[in-house]
Amino acid sequence: MDVGMEIPRERMIMDCGGFRKVGLWLLVLVIGGSSMGACGPSPAEAGELRSDLEREVSPAVEPGDLDALVDGNTAFALDLYAALADRYDNLFYSPYSISLALAMTYAGARGETELEMAQTLHFDLSQARLHPAFNALDQELAKRGEPIELPDGEQEGFQLNIANSIWGQVDYAFLDEFLDLLALNYGAGMRIVDFIQQTEQARQQINAWVSDETEGRIEDLIPEGVLDAATTLVLANAIYFNAAWMEPFDEAATMDGIFHLLDGGQVTVPMMNQSERMRYAEGDGYQVVERAYVGGQMAMDIILPDAGEFEAIEAAMDAAWLENVLASLEGQQVTLSMPRFEFESEVGLTEVLQAMGMPTAFGGGADFSGMDGTRSLFISSVLHKAFIEVNEEGSEAAASTAVIMRKSNLAYRFRADHPFLFLIRDNKTGSILFLGRVVDPNA
Repeated sequence: MDVGMEIPRERMIMDCGGFRKVGLWLLVLVIGGSSMGACGPSPAEAGELRSDLEREVSPAVEPGDLDALVDGNTAFALDLYAALADRYDNLFYSPYSISLALAMTYAGARGETELEMAQTLHFDLSQARLHPAFNALDQELAKRGEPIELPDGEQEGFQLNIANSIWGQVDYAFLDEFLDLLALNYGAGMRIVDFIQQTEQARQQINAWVSDETEGRIEDLIPEGVLDAATTLVLANAIYFNAAWMEPFDEAATMDGIFHLLDGGQVTVPMMNQSERMRYAEGDGYQVVERAYVGGQMAMDIILPDAGEFEAIEAAMDAAWLENVLASLEGQQVTLSMPRFEFESEVGLTEVLQAMGMPTAFGGGADFSGMDGTRSLFISSVLHKAFIEVNEEGSEAAASTAVIMRKSNLAYRFRADHPFLFLIRDNKTGSILFLGRVVDPNA
């Protein structure tokens, strides 16, 4: 006979979720670090459930809240840079992508978990004001993402997209209020997957969504082995930027040149060269120049420490210092040489964020009861990948962040479909009355 025993988890599919929408963000690059598509799997493939609330396109935001949000995000971006600088050589990441993914997670945080996250991420606004402010920032930045109309009637390429999504376990009951908040402010639709029985399929679906939203620049954000049967929720953000310089470099002027390394060595790299009027400043131990992208609303700011001053400038680079540096930029005639470069960064954030001040979110003491009404969820991993290419024509950049959450008291799946031992005992006395094993139920 065919013998099998299975204890299934209770199945409670909630008819709630949210609308997915592509929004926009700004890229600002600093040498040594940074501040600052297409559709993913269809609802049929990933089981998207929708909230009754559509994305709020004109969120009500109190005066000053948008500035407070940007200031807080900048402070976190530079705190994170300081925490990562000693761990990597070349470094590139999107602090906004990280802030946004963690803001969606923060929506469900309560108690000490909420307090630690707010302090670490510099979320200085209340929950009620923070999430509409993120939404308002997205609506404002959406205005930057349109192709630029040139005088001759042609359009110059310009692309800037942000997408958010959440991926929840098929039989897990999330609170309507949590999913409605993400739908209203982040356009994040709940895609239903099965992390227990189809773990690899869920991983591939999330990675495919990230790849699609970043034009294929971010692949395999979530590596094998990160998701398992205890995974309950993944909150993901993807960002893609591609823009031409307002004044492109002449490729004919690019030639090999020497790039001096921090350890005193040197390498030969293709150096782009240009002489034109651009925003420029210099200060104690550094120079800074700004390269505008088409339309003039976005730019890359390049901070160049003097020889021997790199560590000192890094140490000085907090939000106030950066604000003063950028405020000092003025139009000047500049002869600029800079390398053409391309690289990808994979940044591990799990340990870094704990060290920065939010350890409770990553352990059994976490309180994300705003997600499900219980205190059983905690963050198991925060993953981030970023890509950057800078050449004579412009810049292309992409990044994605995933916050992976597990359930600490998982109802485990038990399927006795291979040899097992068994016993019959008296519960009160502990006496074992029978003991045996089954290696072939048909024997």
